[in-house]
Amino acid sequence: MIQLLKSSVAKAMSYAEYNLLFKQMVAEERTTGESSPEKINYTKLNFSRNKRLDKTIQLSEEQKNIFKDLNEEQTWLIITETWCGDAVQSLPFFNKIAENCENIKLKIVLRDENPDLMDSFLTKGSRSIPKLIILDKDLQVINHWGPRSKAASKVVNDYIQEHGQIEDQLKTDLQVWYNKNKGEAILQEIQELMVSKKEYARLLE
Repeated sequence: MIQLLKSSVAKAMSYAEYNLLFKQMVAEERTTGESSPEKINYTKLNFSRNKRLDKTIQLSEEQKNIFKDLNEEQTWLIITETWCGDAVQSLPFFNKIAENCENIKLKIVLRDENPDLMDSFLTKGSRSIPKLIILDKDLQVINHWGPRSKAASKVVNDYIQEHGQIEDQLKTDLQVWYNKNKGEAILQEIQELMVSKKEYARLLE
């Protein structure tokens, strides 16, 4: 596992590099990963959402202090694809956190180019993305998160329970929920992970 993580981090992109790739995909009417007209369209839509969130996300002073209070170097390795709707609702928040904490290095890899890594972090047997893998300075796994917050997962699970399947309406409902929540569920869960990471850091002292 450690060699897999080392090689994944070594070839991973920064958030800026990922956004350049994102822009390129839109300009060329392509997508990362397995291509389809639907995924190409989602990539274009997600690029607009990603730019908007990058401009509008604001952390509270309390949140900034929590995220700054990390006394060990960490790598946050994210598995994603440009077409993923859940990813565009979380990556800008991860980046904003990393911008406010000098000890966090944010790295991004694409799912379909890294099947071994993805298969090491499945969600109930599924290659669901995004997946955030939190690594210590020695690239040991501390924790992981994804593909969406518990609150967002409840929206999905409740819809499936009522309708019996995933439909286009669910994607609409989930987007409405994301717009109303404004990332608070994600930020809260990451704050909880930060608490556990502080405890982890104390064990290293």
